[in-house]
Amino acid sequence: MKKLRTVISILCITALMFTISAFTPVQALSAESITAPSAVLMDSASGQILFEKDSHGKRPCASITKVMTLLLVFEAIDNGKISMDDMVSASAHAASMGGSDIWLEEGEVMSVDDLIKATTVASANDAAVALAEHISGSEEAFVEQMNQRAKELKMNDTTFKNCNGLDEDGHITSAYDVAVMSRELIKHDEIFNYCTIWMDTLRDGATQIVNTNKLLKTYNGITGLKTGTTDDAGCCITATAERDGLKPIAVVLGAATGKERFNDAAALLDFAFAGYASVSPQKPDDLPSLVEVSGAMSSELPVELNLNGSFLVEKGKEGEVISKTTMNEEITAPVNKGDSVGKVQYYLNDKLLGEYEITAAESAEEISFGAVFQLLFSYLVHF
Repeated sequence: MKKLRTVISILCITALMFTISAFTPVQALSAESITAPSAVLMDSASGQILFEKDSHGKRPCASITKVMTLLLVFEAIDNGKISMDDMVSASAHAASMGGSDIWLEEGEVMSVDDLIKATTVASANDAAVALAEHISGSEEAFVEQMNQRAKELKMNDTTFKNCNGLDEDGHITSAYDVAVMSRELIKHDEIFNYCTIWMDTLRDGATQIVNTNKLLKTYNGITGLKTGTTDDAGCCITATAERDGLKPIAVVLGAATGKERFNDAAALLDFAFAGYASVSPQKPDDLPSLVEVSGAMSSELPVELNLNGSFLVEKGKEGEVISKTTMNEEITAPVNKGDSVGKVQYYLNDKLLGEYEITAAESAEEISFGAVFQLLFSYLVHF
């Protein structure tokens, strides 16, 4: 009996310890635990910064540059300017690139699809230049477009001098800016068709390429994104991962070795997954299905609420998110479909997590003699 009581006590203590650990906030990640001189951890859904170390320090970023190159490529595809099936002839300039490449020869023809694969998986400098020239006519013109896009994204620490990240005076960015452009790139789901490839071939199997992101083989949930290494930049990475809807971005710039780069990125991602959760907004119970409209042909109007995205909350607080529904005091015709008639706000304690518009699901026409006459005529015809 005494032995049984001892076993029960041990089980109770173990259960209590598990409960406490499950709801104890993750300890803060210290700057000293990240070996690289510059790093940032961002939630891709909200853009919230979860950790930073000299995040705005201006530094070269090597082939992380190609994140912006690829962003412009996918935007050009979306805009119909180019297509995946376009065949691109390599220029002498593209073929002259050094560093990581796929040994393009002048005049060699390759599809946009394969050039994206080469740029993403093998970090091919020559492929990146070929894509740039295909979109803008020259690398110089494309770099102007890169800098313009960086300005639009408020990447204030960034100046691009080329499209592939080879060391060049004045070619700089920051860990924060890299996270910003990475967040923009992964809005194009197609990128994951490439950055999750571990090994593949080009030229009908003649050329084998292997991904430079070793986390693809070692980290649970890794989805990308891009590595880079040069003498000036050191070892860099922007790493994306996903677990249970949480999609953090970890950026490491200037690590001394490739191993330290990957270890730092893994530590940042671990911190995100251990301490935070992604919560999808739920439809409020008090959301009305109809609202009253004054001065309209119909006194009631159906409404709709389009919920998308997610909220970032500390683990253990997922069930504490509440909603507040507020309808417009008076809704007067005419009302067009899609017009705002109210809003739903989501809170965690006093912190506003997000806000969504309640909109009219149909239009409501204002009462007029013509409208009344038309309705009466329609009634008489069908009587």
